[in-house]
Amino acid sequence: MQYDPVKRRLGVVFNRTPFLRKLFYGLLDLLLLRCWHIQHELRKWLLERSQQNKPVTAIYDAGAGFGQYTYWLSGRLPQANITAIDVKDEQVADCNAFFQRIRRQKVKFEVGDVTKFQKPSAFDLVVCVDVMEHILEDEAALRCYSTSLKEGGMLIISTPSDQGGSDVHEEGEGSFIEEHVRDGYNIDDIKAKTLRNGFSKVEARYSYGAPGKISWKLSMKWPLLMLQASKLFFIVLPFYYLVAYPIAFALNMADVRMAHATGTGLVVKAWK
Repeated sequence: MQYDPVKRRLGVVFNRTPFLRKLFYGLLDLLLLRCWHIQHELRKWLLERSQQNKPVTAIYDAGAGFGQYTYWLSGRLPQANITAIDVKDEQVADCNAFFQRIRRQKVKFEVGDVTKFQKPSAFDLVVCVDVMEHILEDEAALRCYSTSLKEGGMLIISTPSDQGGSDVHEEGEGSFIEEHVRDGYNIDDIKAKTLRNGFSKVEARYSYGAPGKISWKLSMKWPLLMLQASKLFFIVLPFYYLVAYPIAFALNMADVRMAHATGTGLVVKAWK
């Protein structure tokens, strides 16, 4: 499946007003299990920084997409400067216009390549969600992230694993998302790559365990397939979620709270 055309359709709908875009971010936070996992880890990180009396002054959103993580972080850290990079000119322009309209002046989106962009020792945090599976030169990106972090700064990554990530379960099977250049990471491999590219400590865990796999199909895979098949499904979508989402919500909560021996996603945290 080509994911970008669906994202463009959604963007056309939700970019019409700031209210609709905020609603869109809220829906992503509810529906996307990766948002649950990333926000869970970021809350823990923010609490630790607060307890250690370490202010957060600068954040880098690497491969920002729609900007939902920048929106979440800028709401909780209004004093922090946030630099968000993405390769799509139109998406960057839309995000800059939105953040200007809601007067979050410390947020700036730029067109850039995460394998090349770096600001030495500039950031307390680098956020990289749904990016590594899209780029061939992943170690170049990791070097740029470590170079751009301050000493003690943290990188957080969410990416598919090789345990069925991208909905690939057998050798030779194609990825559900056609834009992916790799189906998923081996957990030991991504830890090793991170450590040899400028990081002193790394932790990695599986996400999208048994509950998350079911939730993803209910809340994302099946609706996206139907949206791709026909625009008419936009009319049916609210009624579908009235039935499906309470189940997906419970499954998401279970997935975040459980430790998984395996899973189709990975959450990686690394410190410089």
